[in-house]
Amino acid sequence: MLKFKLILLNWLIVGNVYGQKMEVVFLDKTDSTRNNYTIIYPENKPYSGLILILPGFGHSAELTLEQTDLPLKTAKKGLLTVIPTLHDGVFSFGVDILSQKSLNNIVEDLRNKYKLSELPFYIGGFSIGGSCAIKYAQSAKIKPTAVFAVDPPLDFERFYNSSKRDIRLSVNKEPSPENMYMVERIEKEFNGTPQTALRNFHEISPYSFSDYNQTAVKKFGNIPLRIYTEPDVDWWLKERSFDFFNMNAPDCSAMINELNRLGNHKAELIVTKNMGYRKPNHVRHPHSWSIVNHEDLLIWLNQQKKLTAEIYK
Repeated sequence: MLKFKLILLNWLIVGNVYGQKMEVVFLDKTDSTRNNYTIIYPENKPYSGLILILPGFGHSAELTLEQTDLPLKTAKKGLLTVIPTLHDGVFSFGVDILSQKSLNNIVEDLRNKYKLSELPFYIGGFSIGGSCAIKYAQSAKIKPTAVFAVDPPLDFERFYNSSKRDIRLSVNKEPSPENMYMVERIEKEFNGTPQTALRNFHEISPYSFSDYNQTAVKKFGNIPLRIYTEPDVDWWLKERSFDFFNMNAPDCSAMINELNRLGNHKAELIVTKNMGYRKPNHVRHPHSWSIVNHEDLLIWLNQQKKLTAEIYK
C-alpha cells in the first residue's frame, strides 16, 4: 500500500510540474509495478486520436517524460497520449509474447473505455520500445494508422551476435554489463541461440537479415512507418569501443529498404546528425529520444491521418 501511495504521489508531482492532467491506470489493482499505463489528457474534448509512446528498456514513464516532451506535445495536439508499462514492468522485452499480450490488453482497455475505435491510432517508441511498437503493428488485429520508432534494435540475431562478440573482445577489461545481461535475456526470451533456435529468432524479431522468406517484414505490410537513427560511429568507437555491428542503424536501414522493395513507399528512414543528447544535463549520446524533431513528426502523423481518411471515404 505504501508503494502504491508513493507512485501516485510521484505522478501528482509530475503532473503539477508539467501542468497537464495525468493519471496512472492499473489493469491489476493489486500490482502497481506492471500492466499499467500513464495517460496524459488533452486539454479539450473531443480527442483527435490515440497515441501510445513506449519507453526504452529499463525506462519508466516518468523517465521518458524527463527525456522527451513528445508526450506533452501530442497531448496538446488533442491526442489521448499513453505511456504503457508492460508485463515485466520497466524490464519488459517488448517483442516477446507476454509483452505483446500486455500491450494488446492496454490498447483494448483504452479503446473500450474512451470510445476511440473510429479515431486515428498511432504507436511508437524509443529503443526496445520502438521494437515493441513495430512488432505490435505486424500482428495487431486493428492496425495502427502510423508507426514510428527511435533507433530500435530489430534483428535480434544481430543483437545477440554483436553482444557475444563484445564479450569475446573484452579480453583485458570487463565486458559491458549490458551485453552480458542481454545475452542471457535473449537466450531466455528466444528459447535458445541463433545456432540452436534460429526459427524463433525469425518469428520473434521484428526484422531478420537472415530470413530469406522476409516473414516479419511482409507482416508489416503498407502501414506508414518512420524509423529514426543517428549512426555516429566515431562516438561509439571512442566512448564504447563499439562499431557498426553493435549499432541499431543497420537493422533500421535494412528493414526500411526491404519494405520499400516490397512496395511500402510510406516507410522511411530518418538519419540524423549531432542531435542525440540525454537530459537533464545535455550529455551527448546518439541513442536518445532527442534525435526526433517533434514538430516534423507531428506533421507526418497528421498527414497519415488525412491519407487514411481519403482512402476510406
